Amino acid sequence: MEEALGDNIRALRKIRGLTLTDLANAVGCSIGWLSQIERGLSRPSTTDVEAISEHLDCPVSLLFGSQPGPEIERGYVVRSANRKKVLARKGLTEELLSPDLTDDFEVVRSEFAPGSSIGSPCTRPTQEVGYVVSGRLDLTIAGRHFKLATGDSFRIRGDTFRWANPYIEPAVVIWIIAPPVY
Repeated sequence: MEEALGDNIRALRKIRGLTLTDLANAVGCSIGWLSQIERGLSRPSTTDVEAISEHLDCPVSLLFGSQPGPEIERGYVVRSANRKKVLARKGLTEELLSPDLTDDFEVVRSEFAPGSSIGSPCTRPTQEVGYVVSGRLDLTIAGRHFKLATGDSFRIRGDTFRWANPYIEPAVVIWIIAPPVY
């Protein structure tokens, strides 16, 4: 379990563009101790894990890697009942479909509630492809407005974007994001 925790901390730290020194300073620990956590050699306290997750801007649960299930499936298969929730905000729920955070990309399932929308435009240093599994979603990418429906797909390459679901049914989108943002 510590190995998965360390791997996920390292992956998220790198995704966020932080060095060991940056994160150690932010959470008030030594570089060596944080390195030991990342290598699975030290076990952080609950308080330490909470401080690390806060600075990495992620839920604590995202840092703990292995999902329940047979050992043979770990790192390969994610059963629908065992997905990690990576975001749950008003109107948007996101789950990690990738087995962990150690790849060059991640796959995320987003569900947009009816009547929901993003508050402010978003820009991320990523390349993203989305596929609308069900429902409809209004998307603005680089100032261009699109009305998407089931079966449509789209790409965002570091552009500013906004989304809204002004419809009466939820919209479900599968995203492939590189590099990972969670």
